[in-house]
Amino acid sequence: MQSKPPGNPENGQGKNEPIERITAGAHETVDRIADAGHHAADAVSEKGTQLKEAQEEWLKDLREYVNEHPVQSVGIAVAGGFLLSRLLSGR
Repeated sequence: MQSKPPGNPENGQGKNEPIERITAGAHETVDRIADAGHHAADAVSEKGTQLKEAQEEWLKDLREYVNEHPVQSVGIAVAGGFLLSRLLSGR
């Protein structure tokens, strides 16, 4: 009499092996996607922090310029407003 090899569905073993392999693969894929998502979120957060710091630096520099050159600042603001109104009016 021949014995049946382990994992043969006829002897009751290994019936769930394909399902277990698929499940393990799915878990591995989900873990990789979650890890990539965490890395992406960290990168976006870091870039957001860098942009906020750059914005604060530009505002500080702008305030200093306006305090040191008030007349020129008003002239630049008037010229910019005029150009912007011309562009937006469609003429």
